[in-house]
Amino acid sequence: MGSALATLFVGLIVGAVARLLMPGDQKIGWILTCVLGVAGSFLASTAGQAMGWYAPGQAAGWIASVLGALALLFVVGRLARGQG
Repeated sequence: MGSALATLFVGLIVGAVARLLMPGDQKIGWILTCVLGVAGSFLASTAGQAMGWYAPGQAAGWIASVLGALALLFVVGRLARGQG
């Protein structure tokens, strides 16, 4: 439970950092950006645990979380661009 809350907190900050690092103009709001940051943090934690980088229940680090959020921002940006 504690690591999930830590991942949630880190994800909120990571979403904002990823948005600032992502080149170009994203056509998504800040709330979706924060949600993608949380999802990116969980994605990085899950992928890192699957690869043996993190112990079960251990949250991903800042860099891995930002990379996960950037990947999700890229995918959502591509999907949003295809819709419009």
